[in-house]
Amino acid sequence: MLQIDDVRVRIPVTGGRWVEAVGGVTLSVGSGEIVGLVGESGCGKSTLGGAVMGLLPSGSQLSGQVLLDGRDLRGLTAEEYRRVRGNDIALVSQDPSASLDPTFAVGAQVAEAIRNHRDIGRREARERAVELLRAVGIPDPGARYSDPPHRFSGGMKQRVVIAAALANDPSVLIADEPTTALDVTIQAQILHLLRDLTVRTGTGVLLITHDLGVVAQVCDRIAVMYAGQVVEQGTVRDVFADPLHPYTRALLDSQPAAHHQSGDLPVILGQVPDLTDPPAGCRFAARCARVHDRCTAAPPVVETRGGGRVACWLHDALPPVAQEAS
Repeated sequence: MLQIDDVRVRIPVTGGRWVEAVGGVTLSVGSGEIVGLVGESGCGKSTLGGAVMGLLPSGSQLSGQVLLDGRDLRGLTAEEYRRVRGNDIALVSQDPSASLDPTFAVGAQVAEAIRNHRDIGRREARERAVELLRAVGIPDPGARYSDPPHRFSGGMKQRVVIAAALANDPSVLIADEPTTALDVTIQAQILHLLRDLTVRTGTGVLLITHDLGVVAQVCDRIAVMYAGQVVEQGTVRDVFADPLHPYTRALLDSQPAAHHQSGDLPVILGQVPDLTDPPAGCRFAARCARVHDRCTAAPPVVETRGGGRVACWLHDALPPVAQEAS
């Protein structure tokens, strides 16, 4: 449904310089599938989502292909993209309060999303909006339709935003940190809702997050992004059981776990490199404990088990996770 092929994004900054925020990313999202896009802040995850949605900063340069059901979105005019955005592909952002207009009823905002793309009357749009609010778990949606956003909790606001995003049955949903501002109980409810919706509607979801626990709960596949590049991707089961890239392994090792002793949580030393002047070769080399002479050259992208991929010179030299943890 969504195919991203060798997408590169350069964003202008002061002094005539450019930030290569995305440096040649290839991944896909299928029908009814949730793909988790993970990595540290500043790795380009949200920029990639913006490239898919046609919401990049002014003056940005985009190359590669972004195919939605076989249609290349990159060549669309602003008006053509407006018709696609919210209809064929939709966005759920991490801050529901910023996504909702505080002066309008929540139901009216969902209905507006419908009428922007469908030639239907107000009454029919209201009925559809009430159905959507019910589908995402808003209690008594007919009565709550006219309530303003401030009468909803953070979790309920996020449900409203998801209802608006699903208003026109999009093929693909971009969910950019949709549970970051929510407590763990509400987070679990929202994640369950996303999983249920993909099963019922067939919508594909690109879930942008830094939380590997979220990925483990709901995602089918995972793509690990570092310094603008996807360094490893595969099924959640395969990547979590046997990560092949040192960065993936470092991310997993830095998660709290039962085998970690108090005060002994591993960390990834150093910082994400400056993408106004990205390093040659492997971009993780300066922080990698297994750096090698070959890492000064760009690593090959190698197919792995289960159709996955990894970009690392040493992918076949890493010890199994079970040996490392013992």
